[in-house]
Amino acid sequence: MAQKTILVVDDEKHIRMLYREELEAGGYKVSTSDGTEDILVVIGREKPDLVVLDIKLGINRSGLDLLQEIRQEDQNLPVILSTAYDSFKHDMKSIAADHYVVKSVDLSELKEKVELALS
Repeated sequence: MAQKTILVVDDEKHIRMLYREELEAGGYKVSTSDGTEDILVVIGREKPDLVVLDIKLGINRSGLDLLQEIRQEDQNLPVILSTAYDSFKHDMKSIAADHYVVKSVDLSELKEKVELALS
């Protein structure tokens, strides 16, 4: 079976590094983006099997907007929303995501959702 690629989009470098380290240890290939580059360009270049997308990407960037861009282009690419704020779970834009996780130092929920999304 080919190694699955996960694209992690988060504006915080330490989160990108943590997710990369943990997901690579789980056998995945991981690419990262800080969310400043056009999401469709990054997806076209990296060809991920799954996107882990932060909701708050700095002052003027919203992961929910990026999620809408992804969905307009590809309905089948699994997307996991990752945020420190669980209030976004009830935002209508977030329903386009396949899964939703609240950031934590314990990444077991994220890893579980990754497994679900890629199975």
